[in-house]
Amino acid sequence: MNIKNTTESLLFISHKSLSQKEIAKLVGCKIEEAISSLVKLEVEYRERDGGVKFLKIEDKYQLATSDDSSEVIKKFIRSEITGELTKPSLETLTIIAYRGPISKAELELIRGVNCSLILRNLLIRGLIDAKEDKTKLAIYYNITFDFLKFLGLSSVGDLPDFKKLNRNNNLDKLLEGVQGMNGNGVAESI
Repeated sequence: MNIKNTTESLLFISHKSLSQKEIAKLVGCKIEEAISSLVKLEVEYRERDGGVKFLKIEDKYQLATSDDSSEVIKKFIRSEITGELTKPSLETLTIIAYRGPISKAELELIRGVNCSLILRNLLIRGLIDAKEDKTKLAIYYNITFDFLKFLGLSSVGDLPDFKKLNRNNNLDKLLEGVQGMNGNGVAESI
């Protein structure tokens, strides 16, 4: 595994900044190796002068769009936020509403596809929230008050057939295999 490339991929898909320690844990390397790869990435992005820039605040890192493309990016984001939700986004949002809090691994097991971009878009729209469970080393997604307001509901229990769909036995059996996994679909060590 190429630590630098994996670190870059993590920074690319993450909706938040990541610390050196988080990167080392996620990549499965020593902190020194993570720091070394971050330094190399910082130099590469500075020299490259492309559409993506490398950000660093103390020991946290993030990738962001360059200032040159800010107007185009703003237009795109605005259309993503104000446009209608796609069928996959609605499907993902429905699963989160009925099964939340739910990890990305559980969500992807139910849907059968990668949900990273959809989760990012739902987070940007403010329809879902992400909370880290430090004991399970996973991020769990749940609906927000904005979601409830948008639908005119006072609680998630007001969703149609909520009690029936919230804890479905067949779905619970399917997700049992994820119980020993962290939120990234990686088996936890015992």
